[in-house]
Amino acid sequence: MLKIFNTLTSKKEIFKSIQKNKINLYVCGVTVYDFCHIGHGRTFVVFDIVVRYLRLIGFQVKYVRNITDIDDKIIQKSITKNTNVYDLTNLMIKEMHQDLSLLGISPPDSEPRITDYINNIIQIIIKLINNRHAYLNQNGDVIFSVDSYPHYGNLSGQSLKFLKSGSRIPINYTKKNPLDFILWKITDEKEYSWDSPWGKGRPGWHIECTAINNVFFQDYVDIHGGGSDLLFPHHENERAQSQCLNNKSKINFWMHTGVVISENQKMSKSLNNVYFLKDILKDYDAEIICYFFLSTHYRHPIHYSRIHVDQAAISLKYLYSSLNNTYPISNEDEGMNFELEFYNAMNDDFNTPKVFSIFLQIAKKINFFKKKDMLKTNKFSFRLKKLANYLGFLSKQPEDFLKNRPILNTSLEKKIEYLIKKRHIARKLKLWKEADEIRSKLISLDILLEDLDDGTTTWRKK
Repeated sequence: MLKIFNTLTSKKEIFKSIQKNKINLYVCGVTVYDFCHIGHGRTFVVFDIVVRYLRLIGFQVKYVRNITDIDDKIIQKSITKNTNVYDLTNLMIKEMHQDLSLLGISPPDSEPRITDYINNIIQIIIKLINNRHAYLNQNGDVIFSVDSYPHYGNLSGQSLKFLKSGSRIPINYTKKNPLDFILWKITDEKEYSWDSPWGKGRPGWHIECTAINNVFFQDYVDIHGGGSDLLFPHHENERAQSQCLNNKSKINFWMHTGVVISENQKMSKSLNNVYFLKDILKDYDAEIICYFFLSTHYRHPIHYSRIHVDQAAISLKYLYSSLNNTYPISNEDEGMNFELEFYNAMNDDFNTPKVFSIFLQIAKKINFFKKKDMLKTNKFSFRLKKLANYLGFLSKQPEDFLKNRPILNTSLEKKIEYLIKKRHIARKLKLWKEADEIRSKLISLDILLEDLDDGTTTWRKK
């Protein structure tokens, strides 16, 4: 029985789709003014796993992820780069697709660009004005009235009274309430504006997702996902708009991925601690990056550093080393308990860290039986590959993955390999005390060794 943590209720709930066996899933996409960073990568890897698993257990999933291709940041970046907005966004979309493809992320069923849905946005804003949920300010912008929606703040758990004081939201005297936000922004930039009943302008950011959900899902969404940095104000505002547009609008589950911590601070361009996927993928195999993202539960903050990615690489290398020189045999006996544990973990709010611990347990079985029973070895190898393949892992040939040296030029791996080689020589010369001291040193580094019958030694992170 699948349970998902619902941000709206702040608890795990038994998942039930609105329509039997069908799921509408929406994830907020990228504002394409720059390259994708690891925060984007983590969120999209997580929801790729969610989609894979939902389809595995029998759901028909309609997955939509939008692209914001007009925005103040985009316009400002195009000015800085002295390029056309559309040239900039097309380039960034191409780069995004390349990064996500390298990560093995399947494309969504639909990936609408906001500029293709301006008319839909205008019609929605007209309805919100007619229903007295929006007004024109003194600049001619269309503004959403937060006071018109009594449940504002419920999603993010914000205190409306506290927010209204202006301590969190800068006072803006063109708004009736400092929390009110723009639906349509009047602008004199002819090239990047559209005709509307209120004059030439472009949509505000929050109205975009409401429009896409209205067009693609008719306001019925089973799962709405995104990074936790979007929870307030973006998702709070989106929910308010959607409910005011159609009071029967339903978003069953809100899922949010945790923030990325970089250099002991939340990743932010203003702090200059942002890492782009394209740069990281030059140094690491993409499967290692995905393993790193999923080694921490999706709701928790994840700490990015080369050391942590190296640790993910060590674990993944151990799994591939375990499969090396095996010949997986389909079976209905060995490892069925691990299969049950796999489904239990995934049904518990997509607990991928638990799943990875199951993979490591199976790998340990494989390495144990390699010494005595190749039939059982191959049966457990089948179980490991089958379960890992469900989530997009261990699909390469082990020898191909291992020969490509999944950890590149890191002092950690060099040190480990040096100590293992030194220990191997000590054992060959029967210097047992020295060999034991080296093993102890590796254990202090959280490295576990396994001496195989063929004289080689494999290692993995504890």
